[in-house]
Amino acid sequence: MSLREKIRPTPWDKVAFGFDCFEIVDPDPELLKKALTTPGHYTVKVDPLADKSSLHQYGFYYCDTLIEPWCTADRLMDFAHERVSFSTNVPVEAIVEICHNAFFYGRFHRDFNIDSKQADARYENWLRELHRAGKVYGLLFEGNVAGFIAHSGGKLVLHAMSPAYRGKGLARFFWSKVCRQLFDQGHAEIQSSISFVNMAVINLYAALGFRFRKPTDVYHRMVP
Repeated sequence: MSLREKIRPTPWDKVAFGFDCFEIVDPDPELLKKALTTPGHYTVKVDPLADKSSLHQYGFYYCDTLIEPWCTADRLMDFAHERVSFSTNVPVEAIVEICHNAFFYGRFHRDFNIDSKQADARYENWLRELHRAGKVYGLLFEGNVAGFIAHSGGKLVLHAMSPAYRGKGLARFFWSKVCRQLFDQGHAEIQSSISFVNMAVINLYAALGFRFRKPTDVYHRMVP
């Protein structure tokens, strides 16, 4: 694997943040040291039980622990609600508005080197791209936009509810309906990736029949 493959640029992050961004695939101490010679923002993802002394030595700081919910069609719990539906024809601006301030559990919102507005921009850019690709379900309650679920290859990559519809017990109906749709399209398994501190979403996935695997610690480093 070449050096460029081990320290990969993430240009989509650069667009949102305004500075070079990279992901270090192999957290070898020499690569961590190498990263300090090039200005930018760096991400490293490691096993929670891995030795992190080199990360601390070279100034990397902990941001989040991610876990992967996963489910098969036979395990999915179906919840029905007559006023709940979804659509792939929801205007992008209607869901972008929901995107703002929705991902405060995300690692970039928790990173003290990233402005929250820049973090919002990153997710907004991603959501717009997925919407253009036809990979966003608008969640409708009585015909009104209540949230969205964006997917890619059987993975739920972005999702959020509008503040007006949070805390009302509606999410399980939306998620159940969208997941069943994805299974009907031929996906053998559905996954997502969430922060382990986002207990509301963890409880949602558990109620739907999902299990959890692949915990991953995420470290960041800003090199001026």
